[in-house]
Amino acid sequence: MGNFGQLMDGFAVALTAHHVMIMVVGVLLGLVVGVLPGLGAPNGVSLLLPLTFTMDPISAIILLTSMYWGALFGGSTTSILFNIPGEPSSVATTFDGYPMAKQGQAVRALTLAFTSAGIGALTGVIVITLLSSWVANFAMRFGAAEYFAVYFMAFASFIGMAGGSPFKTLVSMMLGFAVATVGIDTISGESRLTFEFDELIGGISFLIAVIGLFGLGELLLTMEEGLKFEGVRAKLDIRTIARTVAEVPRYWVTLVRSALIGCWMGITPGGPTAASFMSYALGRRFSKRGKNFGRGEPEGIVAPETADHSAGSCALLPMLALGIPGSATAAVMMGGLMIWGLSPGPMLFSTRPDFVWGLIASMYMGNLIAVVLVLATVPLFAVILRAPFTVVGPIITIVCVIGAYTVANHVFDIWLALGFGIVGYVFKKLDYPLAPFVLAMVLGDKAEDAFRQAMLTSDGSPAIFFANPLVATMMGLGIFLLCLPLISAVFKGGFFGRAGAGDAGAQGRSA
Repeated sequence: MGNFGQLMDGFAVALTAHHVMIMVVGVLLGLVVGVLPGLGAPNGVSLLLPLTFTMDPISAIILLTSMYWGALFGGSTTSILFNIPGEPSSVATTFDGYPMAKQGQAVRALTLAFTSAGIGALTGVIVITLLSSWVANFAMRFGAAEYFAVYFMAFASFIGMAGGSPFKTLVSMMLGFAVATVGIDTISGESRLTFEFDELIGGISFLIAVIGLFGLGELLLTMEEGLKFEGVRAKLDIRTIARTVAEVPRYWVTLVRSALIGCWMGITPGGPTAASFMSYALGRRFSKRGKNFGRGEPEGIVAPETADHSAGSCALLPMLALGIPGSATAAVMMGGLMIWGLSPGPMLFSTRPDFVWGLIASMYMGNLIAVVLVLATVPLFAVILRAPFTVVGPIITIVCVIGAYTVANHVFDIWLALGFGIVGYVFKKLDYPLAPFVLAMVLGDKAEDAFRQAMLTSDGSPAIFFANPLVATMMGLGIFLLCLPLISAVFKGGFFGRAGAGDAGAQGRSA
């Protein structure tokens, strides 16, 4: 009841005309940032941060978090319409969102994504409200070994639960790990796999990779097919939106499972990207329509979107309670708190309860406003795909080139994106899934750093990964998921079977 009373005080702070207007402006700015590949929530918040220095801390954090919600929602838009993830955590949405849009159901796909995202985000905020006091004690138990265990569990779940060929999944993931090692080794300080290109010293940006793999790769495939894609005949009918919203509760099992995964990954260091991939893999494994995943299955949109947004919300909790940002955007916000003279951590709840609970209350309102605004703009976004490919294709190409260049203002990155486009084209032609490649590229360097730090701490003994019940449970679950294809092969046969390759092919083509 103590948290509930403080939350009501927070609503009294957040529900003013001034703060509501700030939420609307922040969400609209976030939608623009999320739709444009190459920007993303961290860059958008960074660009907006200097403008908040003259604002009071409560108004400033409400503006930044509102932009964060808008960017998360906007990232799903280009994933579904153009197969170009606007946010790293939106990659999994492309697997079924884009095929559904190509089938003429762009409005339904966008509505499913935004509605399930809103449910996931609100679930995450509820968790923050209920667990803000407890999470500080729990998260303090995480060290390097626990960090690695979370990442290992995410990798293993994709191999064991994806339903495709384990061999092709493993090969794709290993290539992703190789790309993740490019740049400066954070432990030794030495450069790796840069091939004397100065532009590679900082590593390969994830945004450049996904722009090439998904955006340019799909363009190359479409051109090979003779430019047969002539746009989507999307019906701009409000009744379609209403029917789709009413359809969402039908997937309540997927919603609950994905929200739990997202909350767990948000509080722990997994993050929204790992949460969306893991939720998609589990959804594919346990859904009655798992074989339709990758072909425009609604659950393939609901699962990653719910997990992504619940994790995105919960990622702010470690930042507030511990001073440990759970995502790149949370890290930028934490820098803002320090500039405003606030110290994130357990003491923040006692020294500035008006700030903390005003922020939490604004999360409820900000997500609600974001859902309303994005649902209102669904018909507008759907109009885009009614244009023929001869119009849409060049637009996508320009967006990809601009997005790749704006990441670091290097022409080299444009050529790098084109290289990844060729890689994406080859992957799809050979029926190799792109999802494991992307997952390994995003989390590979973090997992490596956590592994090496844990091994240095234990003087090289792997026993540290089973040193306490928490890390041992996560590692044990990861090992079980990793061995699950072998266990299944005992009963079904064909570890490298043609059926698995076919499933992977369906996912690769849809990606």
